[in-house]
Amino acid sequence: MPINMDATLAEIERGAEEILVKDELVEKLNKGVPLRIKAGFDPTAPDLHLGHTVLINKLKQFQDMGHDILFLIGDFTGMIGDPTGKNVTRQPLTVEQVIENAKTYETQIYKILDPDKTEILFNSKWLGELSARDLIGLAAKQTVARMLERDDFSNRYRTGQPIAIHEFLYPLLQGYDSVIMKSDIELGGTDQKFNLLIGRELQKAYRQAPQVVITMPLLEGLDGVKKMSKSLDNYIGIAEDPNNMFGKVMSISDILMWRYYELLSFKSMQEISALRKAVTEGMNPRDAKVGLAKEIVARFHSIEAANGAQEQFVAQFRQGVIPDDIDEITVHAPKGEIALVHALKEAGLTKSTSEAIRLIQQGGIKLDGERVNSTDLQLKSGVVVIAQVGKRRFAKITVSENEPT
Repeated sequence: MPINMDATLAEIERGAEEILVKDELVEKLNKGVPLRIKAGFDPTAPDLHLGHTVLINKLKQFQDMGHDILFLIGDFTGMIGDPTGKNVTRQPLTVEQVIENAKTYETQIYKILDPDKTEILFNSKWLGELSARDLIGLAAKQTVARMLERDDFSNRYRTGQPIAIHEFLYPLLQGYDSVIMKSDIELGGTDQKFNLLIGRELQKAYRQAPQVVITMPLLEGLDGVKKMSKSLDNYIGIAEDPNNMFGKVMSISDILMWRYYELLSFKSMQEISALRKAVTEGMNPRDAKVGLAKEIVARFHSIEAANGAQEQFVAQFRQGVIPDDIDEITVHAPKGEIALVHALKEAGLTKSTSEAIRLIQQGGIKLDGERVNSTDLQLKSGVVVIAQVGKRRFAKITVSENEPT
């Protein structure tokens, strides 16, 4: 059956950072046969988080299009340790750590992918059988100069930081995975671009059609700045308790929410655009965030768990530290909106806008129980919010275009 190429490309390009090479992707899709879609994960930690699911969600899109999903668990390469972005030689994992982490990956990915249509592979199956002769032959297909094109390697070389020989092997072995798997398309984070392109080069060296490379952005964590990482404690684990998961999603900024919608939600871009439009026209961003939180919790648990988490969140908000007799204040927004920092000053919650900015930067201000992360936040006319400054100062703020009487 012929495909709608424009619609297919729009779905593939959604959230993607780069496609190399797009013309080759179109050529492969036009063949009208299932393509082999590869994504590899080194089991470096026991749990997957939402940052990992950016890639897994893209795999699901290809799966829904009828393509073959090859989920590669790098149990062999995980023992080397990917040096990407590292300023020092990374300590390899033990065999026991890799095996234990790999077991959890198998069960967690099926919260998104169809187990009947997903092939899980372990690269120890073929990499563990390479002889010294095989490994030397593979190493001969790349040069040291090519390896030093990688930013992390070149930076370490330039500053005199040590680079172990085995670190050069990592991108070669990842690329060799593509040769063995005969992948048509490989997905990876933007930090994996070099390694993915090595896969293309090795496939050419082994007289295979080179894979198309699709890089996906690295999802920012709860802080909205650094990439989601368990070590930075800014992550949402997909095996987390529903209430924790819901609460963490609700804690992200209104700006970051749209990034999460694009990369994590299964809603269409048309639905997301309509939601953004509704927010600009006066819908409370919190309501849009609730929808996102419920979708994510339902995906990894159930709709019943999502509803329960919402009820728990609302109950905690209403029965928490907010006093019953807080001041109700109307602030004037002559042009239909007012900067939050000015609203806080007008409401008497801060002495000045500079104090409001400082408190926001320190994480000391909440709206409707959610921490404010942006000093540029605007409140639109008609919005009613409960503002909290520190632990004890509260006010119910109504934004109005009308002059106060």
